Amino acid sequence: MFRSIFNTFANCFKIPELKSRILFTLGLLAVCRLMAWVRIPGLNGEALTEFFKNTAGGGGVLGMYNTFAGGALEHCAVGSLGIMPYISSTIILQLLTAVWPKLSKLAREENGRAKIIQYGRVGTLLLCLGQGLFFAMSWEHPQNLFHGFQGQLVLDPGWWYRIQTVLIMTTGTMLLMWLGEQITERGIGNGVSLVITIGIVARLPRALVSAYELFFPPGHVESQYHLAGTGLMLLILLVLVIGGVIAITQAQRKVPVQYAQRAVGRKLYSGGTSFMPLRVNFSGVMPIIFAQSILMFPQQIFLRLASFVGQPFLKNFFLVIAQNLNTGSVLYLVLYSLMILFFAYFWVATQFNEIQIADDLKKNGGYIPGVRPGQGTSDYLHKSMSRITLAGAFFLMIIATIPIIMSRFMQIPYDVSQFFGGTSILITVGVLLDTMRQVESHLMMRHYDGFLKKGRLRGRF
Repeated sequence: MFRSIFNTFANCFKIPELKSRILFTLGLLAVCRLMAWVRIPGLNGEALTEFFKNTAGGGGVLGMYNTFAGGALEHCAVGSLGIMPYISSTIILQLLTAVWPKLSKLAREENGRAKIIQYGRVGTLLLCLGQGLFFAMSWEHPQNLFHGFQGQLVLDPGWWYRIQTVLIMTTGTMLLMWLGEQITERGIGNGVSLVITIGIVARLPRALVSAYELFFPPGHVESQYHLAGTGLMLLILLVLVIGGVIAITQAQRKVPVQYAQRAVGRKLYSGGTSFMPLRVNFSGVMPIIFAQSILMFPQQIFLRLASFVGQPFLKNFFLVIAQNLNTGSVLYLVLYSLMILFFAYFWVATQFNEIQIADDLKKNGGYIPGVRPGQGTSDYLHKSMSRITLAGAFFLMIIATIPIIMSRFMQIPYDVSQFFGGTSILITVGVLLDTMRQVESHLMMRHYDGFLKKGRLRGRF
């Protein structure tokens, strides 16, 4: 098996075009990693780096943001905003396209997609300016942003520092966006996704060091044996999680579609049988991101209310609610899971248009065997997608809560637990599978074997 994989990697460099694409991608990804280490002038980045190290990488939304930025936030680097403003702008446009008729019509036009992409770039610029100003002002009072931080980050506060920092961070994100687009056009894989993935994978060495220090501490041999056994169980869990993520990411329901014989002009096209793939995890990682982002605010709101209210009863009431909404509490896990379930269906409802699919099938002479065309097909697709979305949502709930449970109840550092589930593992596995598909397509075109025996990645039901 390993010999076959090694031969496949060797074959990648026997094809000149594929070799140049791989080297081009690796070169631009190295530039992206460099941007996560070059610090912004006027900031004491060492102090924030030491804080993140002592708090095991942090948690919550800021920890997730730092992970997506490849650790740039904890270094106060030029790429601190990461590629997230571009992702946020794209998501906002996708949601608006589903509910705004003008954008929906524009998306179906010939040059409409190019205009929407341009709108996304403008939205990225505006988000960078807003988020950059937020971080620049928050770094002047880091205790409000990073709880427990002691010291000063900004060496010379003032508006000149703010303007300079916002411009540098905005330029960094726009450069990352451009590099991602270049990778997509001239490299291998989806460039923006690879930029996020390389940032997540770059944190793996620190996680391995933290895991080794946790399970092999200096001291009694008996405790080392006990912790080593726990580490072995976690390793087995990691393999199971990765296998489950791969299976669900690839899983799809193949709905058979029959095409009737039809005549176009003087040509007669014969009918045929095909299938329509309905992905089990259609929403991907989006429900987890939405749920984490929204749950960041309730605890902060109740803490603020408790600080403003003078009456002891209300003050204690707000403090109790804020404590129960702490990351890892039972109430937090319940709300987190329910919100993932809700946003899984919300994303499918906005992105999967069963009415348009049914109309397109009817126009092209296609139908699902045993289902009436038109409204019957639309109802069938709606019911089928609702059922498989429920299975995908439950899977996301399990994957998303594993790192929180490990960190909260098993005292596993966040740097380690994030690789056992959540957004990190979902994004990494999904992007690597997509990149493997593209590499295999180049190999199969030149009659080389791919990573699998049949040269292609097959979905499972």
